[in-house]
Amino acid sequence: MSNKRNAEVTRTTNETDISLRFALDGKGEHSIESDVPFLDHMLTLFSVHGYFDLHLAAKGDTDVDDHHTVEDIGICLGQALADALGDKSGIKRYGCCYMPMDETLVRVVIDLSNRVFLHYDAPVVDEKVGTFDTQLAKEFMRALAQHSGITLHIDLLHGENCHHIIEAIFKGLGRALREAASLQEGENRILSSKGIL
Repeated sequence: MSNKRNAEVTRTTNETDISLRFALDGKGEHSIESDVPFLDHMLTLFSVHGYFDLHLAAKGDTDVDDHHTVEDIGICLGQALADALGDKSGIKRYGCCYMPMDETLVRVVIDLSNRVFLHYDAPVVDEKVGTFDTQLAKEFMRALAQHSGITLHIDLLHGENCHHIIEAIFKGLGRALREAASLQEGENRILSSKGIL
């Protein structure tokens, strides 16, 4: 089992230029600049509430819209998560969080299974929170799941305020991932009857 539990990812395309450093066993330290202020806020919450260290510098074609930047950051964070988890020896594997945010309640459930699946049932009424396209929250989660190899279920149980809903999702993601990625004391096996994930 590797004790590294951190990763660095860079991604440069004709649309984005991204550099990301991620540590599972962190303190919630973060520096996040993506030119998408609402996403910066959400990733800050993810870092703080998951106790992950996250350092991100991203530039993208936000003059077109935020889609490419948001999706590519999800890709990079997913790749970093997969790298930091290594062969997943000793982890708890499963994580769940019920996250309240005022009138909102969101459930986030994760299996670090190496099987990609996203269930996302968190409808929002407003198309925008500030200048942020609310549909991009789902696009971020899809990219994250695909490139980290996780099963991720996100459900809005109730709520009305779009900012609160998306904020609860990112906070819940941090908490559920923290639980799933945490190491079980004295355990170094892979939690699967197959012996591999």
